[in-house]
Amino acid sequence: MIELAWEFLESTGYFNLTPPEVLMIVIACFLLYLGIVKKYEPLLLVPISFGILLVNLPLGDLMAAPGPGQDAGGLLYYLALGLEYGIYPPLIFLGVGALTDFGPLIANPVTLLLGAAAQFGIFMTFVGAFFMGFSPQQAGAIGIIGGADGPTAIFLANQLAPELLGSIAIAAYSYMALVPIIQPPIMKLLTTKKERQVVMEQLRPVSKTEKVLFPIIVIILTGLLLPAAIPLLGMLMLGNLLRESGVTERLSKAAQNELNNIVVIFLGISVGGKATAAYFLTPDTLKIIGLGLAAFAFGTFTGVLMGKLLYKFTGGRINPLIGSAGVSAVPMAARVSQAVGKEENPNNYLLMHAMGPNVAGVIGSAVAAGILLSILT
Repeated sequence: MIELAWEFLESTGYFNLTPPEVLMIVIACFLLYLGIVKKYEPLLLVPISFGILLVNLPLGDLMAAPGPGQDAGGLLYYLALGLEYGIYPPLIFLGVGALTDFGPLIANPVTLLLGAAAQFGIFMTFVGAFFMGFSPQQAGAIGIIGGADGPTAIFLANQLAPELLGSIAIAAYSYMALVPIIQPPIMKLLTTKKERQVVMEQLRPVSKTEKVLFPIIVIILTGLLLPAAIPLLGMLMLGNLLRESGVTERLSKAAQNELNNIVVIFLGISVGGKATAAYFLTPDTLKIIGLGLAAFAFGTFTGVLMGKLLYKFTGGRINPLIGSAGVSAVPMAARVSQAVGKEENPNNYLLMHAMGPNVAGVIGSAVAAGILLSILT
């Protein structure tokens, strides 16, 4: 009887639990707290955190590949194939495109410069990561965190440095969730009270024809220039075309809701499944978290500086605060621009103006990913 009890004990996770796995379980629970209680990017942080929890429970073998004599691998092994084959991130972009109104960008094309400027954080961090000892491919995957675009970060990390996928994904979504905390001090440091009080003119109406032509023209121009960016930009623009064409309402709603929700669950739990103790608890993870913060902060920095430049060139008609929205965290970064502007001037309504650089940042981060893929593969 004692032997049977001992055999049972040896077969449990309690007996096989290691200190690194305990630490990963604690990290997973903390991330669940941030997602559920603090509501930091819960739609992705909750499934990612739960994936981390599941994969670090001993003997579950959820990420185990089929071996000799085995009929099947673990559940997360199969779900993670959508990551390895680069399927999930483009499908997320399909949903993002269907949810996004490019009207503010079309109405004020100059805000494209703000979205482009905010991507400098990606390339500065790429250089910094390289000099810190990461390979060029790893440095490129780490740098993309500065775009504040989770699906793009996952897509590029899986292509260039799959061994860092868990760390990069968690860093990317953590900083996206912390936008309201990280950005305002940088925005206030770089701008004057007068600049923050600028009230921008109402945007011109955008015709349906412009909205329909926009995704078609963008994918032709960018696809020919950067073929590596077509998977992300192509799905983004298809989703937007489904939204704006007026003849595919059912498909647009499916992309926004059912399909997007299913893919978010699979993507999140698969990313979490990559964060095992053996791969996550390394000195490189701490470096990635630090570099991710630097990338995000520098992207905000350059976006606001470009906003100040446009403020000068337009004679004070552009509020430089909207430059911070170029980091692509849609729509949270635009809301932060609105909140900071309203603090200085209660009559200031920057949200729609900030959506221009915000959606430009989505395009910019995908273009940046295409450039890095073209150079590093």
